[in-house]
Amino acid sequence: MSDALDILQDFPAHTHAEWLEAAHTLLKGKPFDKVLIKKTYEGIDIQPMYFQADLEKLDHIDALPGQAPYVRGTTASGDLTDSWKIAQEITNPDPEEFNEAVVNDLSKGQDSLNIPFDKATRQGLNPDQADLDEIGVGGLSVASVNDFETALDGVNLTEIPFLVHSGFSGAGIAALLAAFVEKQGKSLAAVTGCLGVDPLGYLAEEGSLPISLEKAYDEMAQLVLWAKDNAPGVKVICVHAEPYQYSGGNAIQEVAFGVATAVDYIRAMQKRGVDLDTAANAILFSFAIGADFFMEIAKFRAARMVWCQVAEAFGVGEEGQKMSMHARTSTWNKTHVDPWVNMLRVSTESFSAIAGGVDSIHVGPFDEIFRQPNEFSRRIARNVHIVLKEEGHFDRVVDPAGGSWYVETITSQLAEKIWELFQNVEGKGGLFAALGEGLPQEQTAEVAAARLKNIAVRKDVFVGTNMYPYLDEKKVETYDFDFEAFQEDRAAQVAAVEKGPDLASLLASVTGEQANMSAGSVCAAVKAAGQGASLGELTAAFRQGAAGSERIKPLHIHRGAEPFEKLRRDTEAYIEKTGEAPKLFLANNGPIPKHKARADFSTGFFNVAAFETIANKGFATPEEAADAALESGAKAVIITGTDDMYPEVVPVIAKKLKAADPNIMIILAGYPKDHIEAFKEAGVDEFLHVRANALSLLGNLQKHMGVVA
Repeated sequence: MSDALDILQDFPAHTHAEWLEAAHTLLKGKPFDKVLIKKTYEGIDIQPMYFQADLEKLDHIDALPGQAPYVRGTTASGDLTDSWKIAQEITNPDPEEFNEAVVNDLSKGQDSLNIPFDKATRQGLNPDQADLDEIGVGGLSVASVNDFETALDGVNLTEIPFLVHSGFSGAGIAALLAAFVEKQGKSLAAVTGCLGVDPLGYLAEEGSLPISLEKAYDEMAQLVLWAKDNAPGVKVICVHAEPYQYSGGNAIQEVAFGVATAVDYIRAMQKRGVDLDTAANAILFSFAIGADFFMEIAKFRAARMVWCQVAEAFGVGEEGQKMSMHARTSTWNKTHVDPWVNMLRVSTESFSAIAGGVDSIHVGPFDEIFRQPNEFSRRIARNVHIVLKEEGHFDRVVDPAGGSWYVETITSQLAEKIWELFQNVEGKGGLFAALGEGLPQEQTAEVAAARLKNIAVRKDVFVGTNMYPYLDEKKVETYDFDFEAFQEDRAAQVAAVEKGPDLASLLASVTGEQANMSAGSVCAAVKAAGQGASLGELTAAFRQGAAGSERIKPLHIHRGAEPFEKLRRDTEAYIEKTGEAPKLFLANNGPIPKHKARADFSTGFFNVAAFETIANKGFATPEEAADAALESGAKAVIITGTDDMYPEVVPVIAKKLKAADPNIMIILAGYPKDHIEAFKEAGVDEFLHVRANALSLLGNLQKHMGVVA
């Protein structure tokens, strides 16, 4: 007789109802939805377990990679034949320093150019035309073909794809870049990349455009038509959806507002004679990668599904229905305090973007939010890609999340909610109209407020900042930047560029062609750039006689950790000024096992704001604890112990302390509900517990201790 195990007989399958009944039994009366269901900022309830039956109601589940609606990717082979591009941003403002960085990084694994420009360049201004704080801020300063020759010396743009961030227009930048390629003796037809034009993204982030949106659309259309005929491998438009996440928004808002932006662009291009497929194929989307690992995977998959549906509804052909997608790790969740933790954050974010099927990724160096990244920080960030490829082998899997009951379900839920919000925006008249009414600003602010509430009570954790602080941290060195000297140097470089004999007539041609919605103005601009035209001259030629500007309430771009970083920095400034950290006395009651847990919790809690605690092994009587606290001279005292001893010790300690010094702050570690009012009457000022508002309590303590006014 065989003793072989019969899996089906010995382990019979259980129904969902049976599992649910067992779960309720284990919860012993606790509410299922509050204990086991996670509420997300997207309004999606994450279940404790998903089942095969969850897939039965999903329309997209049978689609293969490369098939509409492209949830599983836009190609059948995914990363197997053409893995995601390592598209690290290089932000050195000086062309020579930029070239040194780019040549180094391209030789060590980077395989795509990603060039943010400084604010002056994105506005189409020469260095001497811009304000001092716009020069060298945010990226490379370029104002002539010579600058591109310096910055991209040794770089062949026909062999490496590029993404440049041109701001609201990009016409002048495109002309300089095209003239540079021609000066190299290369064919523009062999160049691939994206010029990154995005007037609505610029407007949402900055709150203003120096030209009318209609004029920006005119220049966009001329660029699209020029690229179609001269550089068919170059996309013109990059929909930057990241600002909606950087202002605290959720995944639904980021994608919905991004898709709505693209729809505004398509309509504007159609109005100017650009055919539908040309307009759709000119668009690249760029998203931020948030910290919610599975939600981000679902976000990228849902974004492709929604765009396919939108493009199909427009009548766009198959290629235009495939969303081209760049992603960069978010800045919203990065910290200046204990910034080394940022290295860990970008690792999981990159993984989620890869699993979500993006085409290229920028992994943020750990220091990008507070200084110019150096060779070390760029190398570590770049190597995140390389480790995921060469050691993790994530370039050998097609749609690794495909078929996951969990991911497929939330992908579908996200897509439905994205579509709903997109339709809401359409009902307002499109994204530009919605921005004018303040819809995206208000909706992202609502989510940001919910996030801040959870950050304040430390439900949302920033390791090293609002929890698990590292007080021995040595501040990372920052670099001073001489804006005046840089502006003078750059202005001199632009002034030294030789001008060709036909420059004036070519610039006049650029202006003259503005009345024609064709590629003529850009073709003339490319020729003018080849004869030494500066970016400022090209911009003036494109906009001569144009009037108008736009202004809205901008998105509130910020980082989630900023309030806690301020607490920490304020205390550090106080320590530097006084030579001593503000201290709290731990009035520990009873032997170590009785008070240690709460004493340790209290110490970690107050270390977040760089406060120190005066520790001890505990006191036998509450009188001894009170006397020791007064002797320490501390302006604040934390009473620790167990709930059962508190009725005996808390009133004694609190009353004695307040009698001796009415201004002393008394904090009780714990929240014994039945005694709160009695303890307040005895003199307790604050209660420290896991649900306490850390931001408020620490801020009040700083004021009490004289750290801040």
